[in-house]
Amino acid sequence: MSNIKLNILFLIFILVSCSKDSSEPDPVVVETPTENPQPEAPEEEETISNEELLNLTQEETFKYFWDYAQEDSGCAPERYLPGNPSTDANVVTTGGTGFGLMAIIIGIERQFISRAEGVAKLQKMISFLESADRFYGAWPHWIDGSTGNVIPFSTQDNGGDLVETAFLAQGLICVSSYLKTGSDSEIALANLSDKLVAEIEWNWYTQNQNTLYWHWSPDYNFDMNLQLKGYNETLLTYIIAASSADFGIEKAVFDAGWADNGNIISSNSAYGFPLLVKHQGAEQYGGPLFWAHYSYLGLNPHNLSDQYADYWQVNVNHSLINYTYCVENPLGFTGYGENLWGLTASYSRNDDGSLGYSAHRPGNDRGVISPTAAISSLPYTPEESLKALHTFYENKDILLGPAGFYDGYSPQYDWVAKAYLAIDQGPEIIMIENYRSGLLWNLFMQNKNVQNGLNKLGFTYETP
Repeated sequence: MSNIKLNILFLIFILVSCSKDSSEPDPVVVETPTENPQPEAPEEEETISNEELLNLTQEETFKYFWDYAQEDSGCAPERYLPGNPSTDANVVTTGGTGFGLMAIIIGIERQFISRAEGVAKLQKMISFLESADRFYGAWPHWIDGSTGNVIPFSTQDNGGDLVETAFLAQGLICVSSYLKTGSDSEIALANLSDKLVAEIEWNWYTQNQNTLYWHWSPDYNFDMNLQLKGYNETLLTYIIAASSADFGIEKAVFDAGWADNGNIISSNSAYGFPLLVKHQGAEQYGGPLFWAHYSYLGLNPHNLSDQYADYWQVNVNHSLINYTYCVENPLGFTGYGENLWGLTASYSRNDDGSLGYSAHRPGNDRGVISPTAAISSLPYTPEESLKALHTFYENKDILLGPAGFYDGYSPQYDWVAKAYLAIDQGPEIIMIENYRSGLLWNLFMQNKNVQNGLNKLGFTYETP
């Protein structure tokens, strides 16, 4: 009987097995969990290397000068407000356009654009500058990008602006060096750049005195009466002025003007760092950090010294004082520290929360960090600047906009200035490039007229 049962069971097993679709997957085996299961590994936070972050920052910042350039001239707009892009849409800034010329060169070298595209853009910009209003060779602070006519910066500031002109000349000199060995059309553009710089009548802006004056107006003459005395952002103006073959200044103008007959020298220190020079209106901690940037985008501060100062050390100490102030954070603003620092002129927060402007520095600290301050100080404070840059990137959801990092950030007030200025975006892309390759320093410093000017003023300096 038992044998019959076994045979029946075997027959049933064979029938069931034969009727199963061979295309069905094998049954899933469920394992019994252990008593102490291991938790799943958490998702890794997004990381980015220093090189990747520098690439990203340069490429995004480049868009200010490419995607958001003034349409008719191709030059740099004074500002760009993504929420209201028509604001001052035709206001071209002279100094910012000089920075823009340098940014286009970087865009070509970093392959953000082709060389043909970049040279065409440079041609458009420089042709516009050739036809725009000039006053004894100097451009005004603001130009109407549609007409080339001066836009008054203020009532009496409706003529030549010598400092803005120097920042533009810096860019033109770099363009000349970059294109002078290129095609016939590139050489012609290099020659035009040289011609525009050569036509600036620097000595007119002395009034036959041993100093340079910032402004001249066809209506108000020299009534603004603002002399260029250091230390501030105007060193470059004296150097290019001394470089001019036809309209140059003598060393006596530099000594009495920029150096104030030696009174530029300072014995003050902050946080153990000597200032070395007297920062105008900010002698205790130094001025806004753009003073360490604008004159040194092309002018290489490495081993740059005269009888008054070692300018590399001036800029390193200035940056470290600014950094240390933010780390110490005497006013107790939220977020300030080793990873978030940098005070300079930028958009700012008014007391009512609206968008304003302020030349931030120790002594004028409104709780607003300007990303351009730390980013553009990268050659002077690489470790500290990279930490800040990573923090900006970690907050990219609120800080990274269509043309790079926004202009101001205040964790204290949970506030971001969703706006851009050409004179803040330009130093970022340029000083990152100088940190990485020295490109703009090499282009500017190879110019023989610049070297002649430095020699005339008694500087020691590095050449490429």
